[in-house]
Amino acid sequence: MKQDTIVLKNEEGLHARAAATFVRAANRFTADITLTAHGDKVNGKSIIGIMSLGAFSGEEVTICAEGADEEEAVNTLINLIKEDFKED
Repeated sequence: MKQDTIVLKNEEGLHARAAATFVRAANRFTADITLTAHGDKVNGKSIIGIMSLGAFSGEEVTICAEGADEEEAVNTLINLIKEDFKED
C-alpha cells in the first residue's frame, strides 16, 4: 500500500471538472485507489464519490493505492493535484 497527503491549492477544490480529471487519471491504473478528506473515504475512481467529499481549496486530502502499480498511481495523482488538475 502506498499513500500520500496533499493540500488542495486550486481555487475550487475537487469541483466537477477537477473530479472528472482525477477519475480519468485514476482509471488508468489497476490499483484500488481511495481518496480521504476530513475523515470521509471514497473510491478514487468514482466521480460521484469524489464530488461527495466536498473537498475545497485549502483542505488536505490523502490518496491511497493498493495494487501492482500503486506507487505510480499515487505519484501521478499527487502531481495532478500539484499542477492544478492540468492534464498532459
